[in-house]
Amino acid sequence: MRVALISDIHGNQVALDAVLKDIARVGVERTVCLGDTATLGPSPVAVLETLREHAIDCIEGNHDAFLLEPALLETYTQAPPIVAAVDWCRAELPDWALAFLRGCLPGLDIELGGGALLQLFHGTPRSHMEDLLATTPAAELEAMLDSPRGTVLAGGHTHIQMLRQHRGTLLVNSGSVGLPFREFVNHGPPTILPHAEYATVEAHAGGVQVTLRRVRLDKDALRAAAAASPNPIAPMLVQAYS
Repeated sequence: MRVALISDIHGNQVALDAVLKDIARVGVERTVCLGDTATLGPSPVAVLETLREHAIDCIEGNHDAFLLEPALLETYTQAPPIVAAVDWCRAELPDWALAFLRGCLPGLDIELGGGALLQLFHGTPRSHMEDLLATTPAAELEAMLDSPRGTVLAGGHTHIQMLRQHRGTLLVNSGSVGLPFREFVNHGPPTILPHAEYATVEAHAGGVQVTLRRVRLDKDALRAAAAASPNPIAPMLVQAYS
């Protein structure tokens, strides 16, 4: 069984279309979104329409929760550009889109076959706001991760692709479809990379295989989408794609 993991789309329909096209080329039995679907990018409604049309299961990310619980955003950041972009996104969403977000899952376990279990979340199993990094000390990881735990644990949130082994378990970050970062910024201003990221996880011959994938994007299309949007951070996105 092969599962595609997409995450942190952040309202980028250009990137989502490119990734779904590549997933169709690769061939998977199931696609799951690991959260942060609509905010920050220029096309929140279109992204949610696409996820709904493809019947893609979605895990709740922190930005999805911010759309449903405005006060929660203040506990995460008070940066004016981010707050303005999230507020704009919330105002753009019709009732069906908010209902879709309310249906997001807190986490998801998938049996891959052969006894392999894929455990999915957004940040860590215990919090969609927590950062799981390649540099997180092992002792901290133990506190973050469920026990017993799956064969492969996968999330998003940091916008940094990662594959790490921890005490026999594979830890995966699928990266970001819509806003992949060059490096972890810890709430600082990021450098956005000009591609989209996702991952595939599959079971075969009694083992598992994880593949981190990158898809080239049309920078002209990214700039045009951002320039056409009234999103408050659209000018920043246009500059990032220049």
